Amino acid sequence: MFKSPALSLILLGMLAVAVGIIAVAWPGVTIVALVFLFAIYAFMDAGLQAARAVSSRSAGPVLGHLLLGLTGLAAGVVALAWPGPTALVLVIIVAAWALAGGLAEILAGFQSGEAAGTRAMFITAGLVSVALGIVLFARPGVGAITLALLFGLYSMIYGFAQIGAGVQLRRLGRSVQAKSAVREAA
Repeated sequence: MFKSPALSLILLGMLAVAVGIIAVAWPGVTIVALVFLFAIYAFMDAGLQAARAVSSRSAGPVLGHLLLGLTGLAAGVVALAWPGPTALVLVIIVAAWALAGGLAEILAGFQSGEAAGTRAMFITAGLVSVALGIVLFARPGVGAITLALLFGLYSMIYGFAQIGAGVQLRRLGRSVQAKSAVREAA
């Protein structure tokens, strides 16, 4: 689509920065948007499971796909009917993920064969993840807003990094073209 990889990186970065600004400016809207995206996903999953059930040749997979489709449909309806509790459940899922991942990182830090610096990084990252999980479990309402703000900050940092990479790639391309023109002239 784009002839220049540098331009695509710059545009991706600009989009990420814009999304990050929106997420930081309106964290409540960001949370609602995430809930609606989850509902859309659940409805799409329900439709695909129903299609798989209809196209299946035996009764066992038909029943399983129909049950999965009904579960997806119910999840989508619940998300739209009760967005607040759905957002809290999503925060609790992130909290459980952070807690489990953090514990796994701490255990990885105690494995033999890694350099001391690597082990320290694993343990530090694991402790941060465990702390995040505990805080989100303790205050899921505040956690939802915090997650929206963190998503916004992450998106902006990622966007600026992509813009920087695109600018560097563009400079590198010009530098290579200039050097090849000098070699051809010689």
